[in-house]
Amino acid sequence: MPTSFYLLPPLMPQVRMVALMRLRYSFRLYPNHAQRSALARAFGCARVVFNDVVRAREAARAAGVPFPKVGELSTSLITQAKQTEARSWLGEVSVVVLQQSLRDAEMAYKNFFASLKGERKGPRLGAPKLKSRKDARQSIRFTSNARWSITDSGRLNLPKIGAVKVKWSRTLPSAPTSVTVIQDAAGRYFASFVIDTAPGTDAARMPDTEHQSGIDLGLTHFAILDDGTKISSPRFLRRAEKKLKKVQRELSRKQKGSKNRGKARLKVARAYAQVADARREFHHQLSTKLIRENQAIGVEDLAVNGLARTGLAKSVHDAGWSQFVALLAYKAERYGRTLIKIGRFVPTSQTCSYCDHVDGPKPLHVREWTCPACGALLDRDINSACNVKKAAGLAVPACGAPIRPEPVLAQRDEAGSHGFPPEACAA
Repeated sequence: MPTSFYLLPPLMPQVRMVALMRLRYSFRLYPNHAQRSALARAFGCARVVFNDVVRAREAARAAGVPFPKVGELSTSLITQAKQTEARSWLGEVSVVVLQQSLRDAEMAYKNFFASLKGERKGPRLGAPKLKSRKDARQSIRFTSNARWSITDSGRLNLPKIGAVKVKWSRTLPSAPTSVTVIQDAAGRYFASFVIDTAPGTDAARMPDTEHQSGIDLGLTHFAILDDGTKISSPRFLRRAEKKLKKVQRELSRKQKGSKNRGKARLKVARAYAQVADARREFHHQLSTKLIRENQAIGVEDLAVNGLARTGLAKSVHDAGWSQFVALLAYKAERYGRTLIKIGRFVPTSQTCSYCDHVDGPKPLHVREWTCPACGALLDRDINSACNVKKAAGLAVPACGAPIRPEPVLAQRDEAGSHGFPPEACAA
């Protein structure tokens, strides 16, 4: 899996460079058999602590008493629980893993209540639910006080787990503050490091440029730039459909609860993971290229959730527009670029980019048309990209042509109103 980066704070439609950014650098882990068993115990213990917090909160809510504090939960669910026979196995893992799981549950409740009050942006969140060992994603987190380290041989030394082999795809720019060990649905392990990046180093990697661009996202072509460049859509899911159907058919024929069904489930998960990895790599490469070449970028804020409920749902999900725009947003902030999102109701595909004449909606099969006002031949996608750039305040002039005709000198016989009858002028 290629190295991926994710911005931890929420992103804004238009972002600027800040003094310090926190990013995640992910690397593939290859634990041996004993280390996989130790990681499974750590995942299980963290999951149990999280579920105990949820049960304690739900019991307090049902009894009508205040929620227990974090300190009280830590004492009862970790310190005292390890001394009992039923929870003595909690002492087999690092206490930092258990404390971080408790803090994750506390943060989940804070986000839930903030969402109820309308203080948190985005879709409304539900109350925290119990975790299961069958969940597609298992994770544990080690902070700096857990005394984890990177050995001289390049292995990740984790407390009570051991030195795990790491596939380093690049060097870490600075010392990480924490590491999260993740197991995905395909059975792969990853180490996600939290890094504080230096703004000066990032600015030196990508010097300023005067170029600006508007981007129209589509299905036939993934991205169309205002200069006429069209980037084809790889359609990773469509290309892998034949293989996916085969492995899913094999899974459906296995007996539930059998070991062969577990093996078939892993095959399905790995096939989907390959599709997701290829799509993410494509998004990273394209977003980095656009950020490097443009100082400012305009993009449309698409209603992906609404489009995903139409007949184009599979193609919309395959394109992954939301992930691509999120990558553009955090890279723009990291490298001092400007990203402007225009409203989704701006009629970019209905407006002539030359004369601003609005010609009304058109069916999807209409890819070219002639503007009835100025007679310009318009390509639907390029015209939309030009209008996105104009709506973002970046396009003067647009599409290589002036937005409005240049003023010209009037002919001598055109000056004044002579030659028209008075009643025509009055009308």
